[in-house]
Amino acid sequence: MDRQWWQRLYNLPPLIWIVLIGSFFGRGTYFMVWPFLAILLHEKFALSPAEIGLILSLSAMGAAVLGFYVGTLSDRFGRRNILLLGTGINALAFALMAFADTVSWFVLAIALCSVGRAIWEPPAGALFGDLISDVSSRELALQFRYFLINVGAALGPIVGVWAGISAQQSTFGLTSLSYLCLVLGFIWGFRYTASGRLAHLKKNAGSRLRSTLQVLGQDHVFLVIIVANILTLFIYAHMDSSLVQYLTKAGARDLIELISSMILVNASTIVFLQFPLLRVLKGLGINQRIVLGIGILAVGQVWFALNPLDFFAGWLGATFVVSIAETILFPTMSVQVDRMAPDHLRGSYFGASSFYALGWSAAPFVGGIFVEYWSGPALYWAMFVLCGVVLLLYRYSRGLPRPDWELPQAKPAPSTEAVA
Repeated sequence: MDRQWWQRLYNLPPLIWIVLIGSFFGRGTYFMVWPFLAILLHEKFALSPAEIGLILSLSAMGAAVLGFYVGTLSDRFGRRNILLLGTGINALAFALMAFADTVSWFVLAIALCSVGRAIWEPPAGALFGDLISDVSSRELALQFRYFLINVGAALGPIVGVWAGISAQQSTFGLTSLSYLCLVLGFIWGFRYTASGRLAHLKKNAGSRLRSTLQVLGQDHVFLVIIVANILTLFIYAHMDSSLVQYLTKAGARDLIELISSMILVNASTIVFLQFPLLRVLKGLGINQRIVLGIGILAVGQVWFALNPLDFFAGWLGATFVVSIAETILFPTMSVQVDRMAPDHLRGSYFGASSFYALGWSAAPFVGGIFVEYWSGPALYWAMFVLCGVVLLLYRYSRGLPRPDWELPQAKPAPSTEAVA
């Protein structure tokens, strides 16, 4: 990054830095063990790929719906309490997961983890728009957040393997501790953030769930993009638990080492290439970047489908290609929501983007069914075809109308100075 970018990051509000640092530590400890959860459930409880997929999918699906409602609540009641609630639930979920010794307790812990993330993500994303008025600085901060998440994802498996704790249940306690620290950080950050900046975080009496649903129902472009991005997350997510289940069932050699290496390749690709790619693609529009990313994602699905089971380097190569697509797609999706959201419905729009998790959550179950009854290659050929469907949806969205937003009326109407 150049000096101008660093200067913008340096001037970010303290609350934004708390979100950034919390994302780094939370995701780093998360990736020490979470990618190995399918192996842990298989070895500890002898669950089948379909059963593991069903557990992961159901918990995440419920959380996706909850995320939309929470985003609307954060527009009504402000971000602080919602963020603290989500962070506290995350700490409880990972603490429970560290000590769970039955399938029932694991299911509860996984469900709480999904709920905590669903509660935390919409207000955390909306907070960037609340506190950063400059559009370019806000987009840089969103990109930098994704960068730090992937630095944590890259270091997590390395630290876990080095310390001998990868794929061990007790490591979830470290994730719980990181979220407890984040709770304290939020309490401090909201207390010492200037009152003028906190004005955007106060409740918006004009935002109600029913009216928000009506408004979103009028934004046909956003609705089509939500469907397209749900499918995109569904396609991408098969590089996670579905691939692990495929390789486990097929008896791939050096499985833990292979999965750790793939996670490292994935995160390292994003860490080293995210900002160079951002500079290269800065001349492209948001939708153009997403279409490019989906094309690269389709190439990765073909590689996964054709790669021989024992070709270790081939799995890493396919992971690299999909990681390039992720580097382009995921930060751009956050910027896309931020640009499309009107200020008075920012939390609701980020909450609606929680529906993206429906794609992520359905992937383990669908992938488990494919692996158990058909094959891994069949799954990835199906995902290649689905990439074409996503491209068609983006093309269809170009001709759809968007409403002219009217800000909710305040009584009495605010003066120019008050708005400023």
